[in-house]
Amino acid sequence: MAAGLGTRLGELGRTTPKALVTVGERTMLEHVARRLVDAGVGRIIVNVHHHADRLAQWVGSHDLGAEVMLSIEEEYPLETGGGLRHACRFLQGTAPFFMHNVDVLAGADLGALMRAHQETGALATLAVSARPSERRLLFDDGGLYGRVDASRGTRTEVRPPRGRTYEWPFSGIHVASPELPGMIVETGVFPIFDVYMRLAAGGARIVPYDIGGVSWFEVGTPERLAAAREANADETRPRS
Repeated sequence: MAAGLGTRLGELGRTTPKALVTVGERTMLEHVARRLVDAGVGRIIVNVHHHADRLAQWVGSHDLGAEVMLSIEEEYPLETGGGLRHACRFLQGTAPFFMHNVDVLAGADLGALMRAHQETGALATLAVSARPSERRLLFDDGGLYGRVDASRGTRTEVRPPRGRTYEWPFSGIHVASPELPGMIVETGVFPIFDVYMRLAAGGARIVPYDIGGVSWFEVGTPERLAAAREANADETRPRS
C-alpha cells in the first residue's frame, strides 16, 4: 500500500513518494519487500499514485527478490480498500496474501503471521500490538466487532460483543484470504476497514494477531521518520 500523498511529511512528502523515503541505507519499499520475500512472497503488487513515474523507474532498476508489479491509481489515491479493489486484476492463485502499508517498519515475524492466519481459517488476520494509540480495533472471542477513535470521540460496534473483549491498535499489516477481493462491493475511494466492518457485521471472522513487543515504526511524519532512522541506524545497512 504505497499510493498516499505523504502530506504529513511536509516538503519531503511533496517531492518523494513514501515508498522511496529512506531509513538507514534502504528505501521503505525495500525494507517491506525484503521482509515479505523472507516470509515466502514471490510476487509483490505496489499500488502507486504520488510520483508514480519515479517509483516505476526505481522498481525497474532494483532487484527486490520477487516479481514486482505496479497498480497505478492515475487520478487520485483510492485508499486501502479502493487500492485493493483496483489491484485485484493482478492477484493470482488461491493462496492468502499480505497487505502491508509501505510506511510501516516492523520487526514482526511475517511468516508466523501467515501461518497463524492459515491455522485459524479466518477471512483476514490483522497484526496488532499493545502500544498507545487513540485509534483501536475492538475484538471479542468471535473476532472483529468494532473500532474506537478517541481523537474524534467515536465508537462503532457493528454487532454485539460475545465473551471476552479486547482493544488493539492496528499495526498496518494484514493477511487476507483469497475470497476477500470478491467480497468487496464498495466503489471509489474507501478504506479497507469499511469492508471489514461490513463483513464483520454479517458474521465474517476477522481476527487479531499480536506481534508482541517487536520494534514498530510508522514513518508518516518527520518526527516519526527521525525516530525510525535513529533506532535503525545500525540495523538497516545493506547485507554484505
